[in-house]
This record gives sequence, structure tokens and C-alpha cells, in this order.
Amino acid sequence: MTISHAMILAAGRGQRMSPITDKIPKPMINVAGKPLIAYHLERLAAFGIDNVVINHAWLGYQICDYVSDGADFGLKVEYSAEETALETAGGIAKALPLLGGGSFLVINADIWTDFNLSDLKPLDAHDVAHLVMVDNPEHNVDGDFGLSGMRISNELPRHKLTFSGISVYQSRFFDNVPIQTEPLAPWLSYWIGQGKVSGQHFQGRWSDVGTPQRLETLEKELS
Repeated sequence: MTISHAMILAAGRGQRMSPITDKIPKPMINVAGKPLIAYHLERLAAFGIDNVVINHAWLGYQICDYVSDGADFGLKVEYSAEETALETAGGIAKALPLLGGGSFLVINADIWTDFNLSDLKPLDAHDVAHLVMVDNPEHNVDGDFGLSGMRISNELPRHKLTFSGISVYQSRFFDNVPIQTEPLAPWLSYWIGQGKVSGQHFQGRWSDVGTPQRLETLEKELS
């Protein structure tokens, strides 16, 4: 799969990580000695991505100061500033002009994983999205979407997995998404209903670093 552009979603407030995120944005939280966002930038560079867009809102200047133009990571980095966080779909829609058209990779900044981006399955021409799914963690035991073979489904309640926050989209997925506070889930459900979303099951290490307790657990695992 040839993908030259990626987006790191880094605009969330991270209120559940307070008081840590009262002074730093969640993507700048240190895990095993370096910020979460650094792991993603390194993996994107190793995967062969050339251009990365990072959206930001809360204390976003700290991300800009740390990453700068991306040269230290072997990348070209641009920024999509949001006065207030637009949620996932709205944030991607706003950044779309920077993402090169065609297909692009999206990663949530607040996850940690050892997923090898080279293992991403190709996005078929008729699909508009491909999601990497993981086993359901304790904080999401009911899962998000069903997965049968390589097809994502709104049905299959016994086979639901959790969306990892790693995905590939065709730009046309966002053709009608307004640039406003707009969640991704309803748009995913729509395109899944149209049979336009594929997926794969990753069973390696993955953590949604959403609370101080999960951060502490991850730190212990990595040390």
C-alpha cells in the first residue's frame, strides 16, 4: 500500500488524565522516557510516510514546539490548529486540504501500540475506510464494530471488537462532513452500512492511554 500522507489526531483535551493534562497536552505525556506522539512519528517515518498533519487545540503550542517541522523525525510536518477541538470527523475534514487527496493514514495520538504499519492491509478501490481492530479492553468490553473476515459490520454483536484508533481513509469519506464539532462514529456507521469499510484484527500490544491508571499500567509493562 502506497500512502504518502498521515494525520495524527492530537486535539483532545484529555480531561480524564487530569491533573497531568492541566499543564501539557495528552500527546506530550511521557511513556517510558518520551512523549506518546514521538512513538507515532517514529513509526510513520519507518513506514515511509513523507508528510504528516497534526491537529491540535488544548496547549497545542507545546506539540508544535516539540515536533517543529518534523525534520528531526525525518518527516515534513504541518499543523491544523483548532480553536476548540472539532472531534475526529470535524478535525479531519478541516485538515483535508493538507492530506494530499486519495488515501491517507490516521492515528490517534493517545494510544500506544507495537502494531507494525507495514502489516496494514490494502484499502480496496471500492472501500472508503479500513480500520485496525483490537480485542476489547476492560474499559470497552462491548466493543465498537463487528468484524467478519475483512469486513466491518454494524451487526455481529457476538463478534464485536474495539477500534484501535489506527485507520486508512479515502478522502471521499469526508466529502459531506462539515467543518464543525463532529464525531466520527456516525459517519463510520453510515459507510459500514453501505458496505464500504474493511478491517483487520490486531492481537499485539495496544493501550488507550486515557486515564492515569492506564498510563501507570503501560509504564510498568514497558519497564
